[in-house]
Amino acid sequence: MEYKPRLRDKYEKEILPALKEQLGFKSPMRVPRITKICLNQGLGKATADKKLIDAGINEMTMIAGQKAVAVKSRKDISNFKLRRGNPIAVRVTLRGDRMYEFLDRLISVSIPRVRDFRGINEKGFDGRGNYSMGVTEQIIFPEIDIDKVNKINGMDITFVTTARNDNECLALLKEFGLPFKNQKK
Repeated sequence: MEYKPRLRDKYEKEILPALKEQLGFKSPMRVPRITKICLNQGLGKATADKKLIDAGINEMTMIAGQKAVAVKSRKDISNFKLRRGNPIAVRVTLRGDRMYEFLDRLISVSIPRVRDFRGINEKGFDGRGNYSMGVTEQIIFPEIDIDKVNKINGMDITFVTTARNDNECLALLKEFGLPFKNQKK
């Protein structure tokens, strides 16, 4: 028997029919789905200390379960002591099974470890059916050994979906179990 991530199975058996009914779609192909999850960690202090990039790559690789790559600057900015071609960030793009595994770990393990957590902000939608959120500390992920961390960094997590608007994306992410804040207007 072939391995299948828990959330992929949940999407096919529970979320897809629920969203089809909830959003009023006739075809299951019209129901939104997550296509990829992008992780990005800006390391601006890496201009002074080159070891930060290597540490960032190692941490991001452990978190994502996939090799992270360094992002190099495209411009010279003298005020920030930045030269073109210097590494300033680390990124990973997850698709398929690794994406579902990361999402499962994020929802069930990492988000509950955030201090003073009151829910995810609903203002991270871009108007085209994608959602971005920020994490202030990378130590919320259980893969990171807190004793080996020399600098606490945040990261951005972007969910790219096939949803056509923000309401479809919000419904999709709520069905997956992302704990959004209850906005009372």
